Amino acid sequence: MFRQILRNFSGSAWSTITGRSLWWHTVAILITFVIVTTGLDWTFYEATRSTIFHPIVWAAGIGGFLLPVVVPLGMYIAGAINRNGPLRHKAMAVASAVILASVLAIMYKIFTGRLPPEFITSIGTTDISHRFDFGFLRNGIFWGWPSSHTAVAVAGGVTIFRLFKNTPVRVLSVLYMGIVAVGVAVGFHWLSDVAAGAIFGTLIGNIVAREYHSHS
Repeated sequence: MFRQILRNFSGSAWSTITGRSLWWHTVAILITFVIVTTGLDWTFYEATRSTIFHPIVWAAGIGGFLLPVVVPLGMYIAGAINRNGPLRHKAMAVASAVILASVLAIMYKIFTGRLPPEFITSIGTTDISHRFDFGFLRNGIFWGWPSSHTAVAVAGGVTIFRLFKNTPVRVLSVLYMGIVAVGVAVGFHWLSDVAAGAIFGTLIGNIVAREYHSHS
């Protein structure tokens, strides 16, 4: 399984950063620029500081971390038990999308160094939504722009949506993507981080699904 994931990953990875895909990167950057410079990031942050959102924030944080691992692994195990080759291949495609989205988000975070909003310890009163510490590893790889949680959730969700014709599965994938995106946006990321993560995730999900269909 691991070797197959790597093969699928390498093919899709190149498509993600070349050709028409670069327009998606440009759109993500431009949308971020607009949201940051208009003050929408900070306005949204101030409007969503309420404990009423905490359940969805925790659901997005935990689910956005666990489900991208559990779902493709469960799919693969189910496919192996039932000797269902197509299901195993779909599991590997979803895993490839999740890995690729995570790597792409990290690569951007290495250089953007954006400070996250205050959430767990306190509620911020100073507008730091415009703060980017461009450079190399200025603020680590776990926080900042774009949102890894959103990119990974959307990449996996879009891949599943494109690979399965089953309506309940598609509905669940859309709900999952929505819950993670909303939870992250009202929690521990700026709105523009989530917007960019959703764009990158959509790009990757479509590329991985296209690669799967071209080889199936």
